[in-house]
Amino acid sequence: MFRGARPLKRWRYVGVFCEELMACAAVVRVGPLRQSFWAVLTRTDGRLRERTHTLPRRGAVELVPGRPARSTGSESESGRLWVRDGDVLLDLSLDEDEGIQALCPHGREHVWTRKQAGVPARGTLLLGGGSERRIEALAVIDDTAGYHARFTEWWWSAGVGTGEDGVALAWNLVSGINDPPTGSERAVWVDGTPSEPAPVRFAADLSEIVAQDGSRLSFATEAQRRRKENLLILSSDYTAPFGTFSGTLPGGAGLASGLGVMEHHRAHW
Repeated sequence: MFRGARPLKRWRYVGVFCEELMACAAVVRVGPLRQSFWAVLTRTDGRLRERTHTLPRRGAVELVPGRPARSTGSESESGRLWVRDGDVLLDLSLDEDEGIQALCPHGREHVWTRKQAGVPARGTLLLGGGSERRIEALAVIDDTAGYHARFTEWWWSAGVGTGEDGVALAWNLVSGINDPPTGSERAVWVDGTPSEPAPVRFAADLSEIVAQDGSRLSFATEAQRRRKENLLILSSDYTAPFGTFSGTLPGGAGLASGLGVMEHHRAHW
């Protein structure tokens, strides 16, 4: 749980995107502390529902990792995203894959992460006692664990989309953490195949991402999550908007349409 004075930080985050909604859920552990949060943006009316639990309620947010099929012939098991909180019930199965992994130095320690993107997500959404809605979406999944430096600041984006030629696209881009020139967590998926692009930089207002090759990915906010807190062994300040993307991904793939999330996060832990 601790290495010297540094607490172990672990989390699983799942973001889900389709024409009807954008949603996310996460379970975060920092040393002995545990936090969960979720958000659902219904795009037809622009309403953002969200909640954070610093003392997580049992059963409010559950994120069960899946097990992808391997070349040995083992059967796959779907992951699950479950939110049952107030008038929101979101239940999705996640057809997870191997994703990409990175182990990167951070301060005097290391951080491990695994990222997946373009993961099929299927299930149901029930809001406020209304009728059940069937959901067919694509997800991004972030599993991370490490002894991060005491002060950490990063910019991050993940999303899914369609290329100008109709091919499926997805991305995970970052600056400030897990971002060495090679061996980073940066990845762009083209038709399900990941590759690592060169480093990127984020606009301070999260309006765009610029790659070393000159590619520019523009972002338009639809709804924004923001939270600032000061707990026993950590303080955190983040902005994380949902929205649409346009332009060109690092590596040159042009987006015909794109949905996803941006984030700027400062943490002292």
